Order: sequence, then C-alpha cells, then structure tokens
Amino acid sequence: MVALRPVLDLLFPALCPVCGARSDEPRRRPFCGACWAALPLAPMPGCRTCGRTWPGLAPGLVCDGCRRHPPPFAYARAVGEFRDGMRAAIHAMKYGRRPAVARPLGRLLAEAGGPLVTATARDAAAGAPGEVIDAIVPVPLHPARVTERGFNQAELLAMPCATLWGVPLGTRALVRVRPTRPQTELDAAARRANVAGAFEVTRPEDVTGRRLLLVDDVLTTGATVGAAARALKAAGAETVGVLVLARVPDG
Repeated sequence: MVALRPVLDLLFPALCPVCGARSDEPRRRPFCGACWAALPLAPMPGCRTCGRTWPGLAPGLVCDGCRRHPPPFAYARAVGEFRDGMRAAIHAMKYGRRPAVARPLGRLLAEAGGPLVTATARDAAAGAPGEVIDAIVPVPLHPARVTERGFNQAELLAMPCATLWGVPLGTRALVRVRPTRPQTELDAAARRANVAGAFEVTRPEDVTGRRLLLVDDVLTTGATVGAAARALKAAGAETVGVLVLARVPDG
C-alpha cells in the first residue's frame, strides 16, 4: 500500500494533508480551505542576500553574517515558514509520499515567489524585465532517493514556476553524484560536510554565463543549496539565486 500511495494520491487527492479532513477547496485540493488559509507565510525579506529578518537591520541591507561570510548564492528567498501547517504539508508530501500536495504548494511558490525573485534578481544581475532568470534548476536528489520516494519534491515544486513565469526548467543541468545522509539528523557543520562535493554539473552548456534560480522545499542552514550553488558557479553560472517554499525560523 505504501508503494501505491503516490498513484492513489494522484487519483484520489481528497484528504487535507494538515488536518485529514475532506478537501472543500477545488483549486487548492487536497488542502481544505481553513488549513490553506492558515499556512504561515514568511515575513518580508530583511537581508538583501540571505533574506532573513534581523533586529535593527533595514530591508535591503546585508546582515553581518553574509558580510563576513558571503554565501555562494546571490540571494535566498522563502515564501513561507517551516512550522505548523506548512511543516505538516511538506512532511506529508515527502515522507507520506503524497505528490499531489506539491501541486498547490508549487502554485503558491510561483505566485508568491515571483515578485520576490524578480526584485532581488534584478538587483543581483543587470537585466530587463522578464530576463532576470535564464533557467530554473530544482535541487536534485540522488537517484537512489528518487527511486525510494518516487519523485523529487523540488522538481514538482519548480514546475509551476517554470510554466507561469515562462522560464526553462533545467532538470538535467545538475546532478547529485553521491548519496548523503538526511540533513535533519545533523548540526550546521555536519550538514556542510555532508553535502560538500555532492553535486556536479553534467551539462555545462545549460549553465555557463546564465542566471539561474535554484528551487527547493526547505531552507535550514543553507548547506544544501550552498553546495549546489558552488557547483553551478564553478561551471560558469553568472549568478545563482535560491527560492524555497519554506524557511526554518530562527531560534
């Protein structure tokens, strides 16, 4: 039954991944209207680079952490916070093997993330409207993990962004060349070591000189997207930005 869950969920995506009630919201199915309305959205970005809000930091400035240790990506933005209903929904999608949950969440990522990305991408690299991103790159899973789960949640979330924004989806530009331990088990230093060298660019022609946007589900310390961004930059990407569905709140 577990192996059949993704198929059954696509055929009968009726139960809300947060509360378990039958969905009463056709456009947001399988979410019910109440749980969808209660999804915790992220506060307006603070730091121009990492996007986190810090006490006393005016929007558009760079925080001390990013100034002292600039990350390999040009900017990182999240549309929600990884808590409450958002956490439950993402866990249902990934660990409950419910790919149908990614459809409304992907639309949320596209609709809410578009303005965030457009503003910050223009600041990070010169370009006319509509030309600030050349391609979207979902953070890849190792093939063994894809086989186990049945899908890559980052790719499912990125698809609506590519469609609604009219931007190519680069699913073959970047690969994860070795399996890694789940990041949830590790502290910040161990997370960085765990994903160091885990990504490789296999299609340099899709990367060189291009302005890319990495898409993933959750951002915690930034170790995974940082390792992916380093691989893309080493292959010649002009800029690499990051957009995630949810960020783990500080503290």
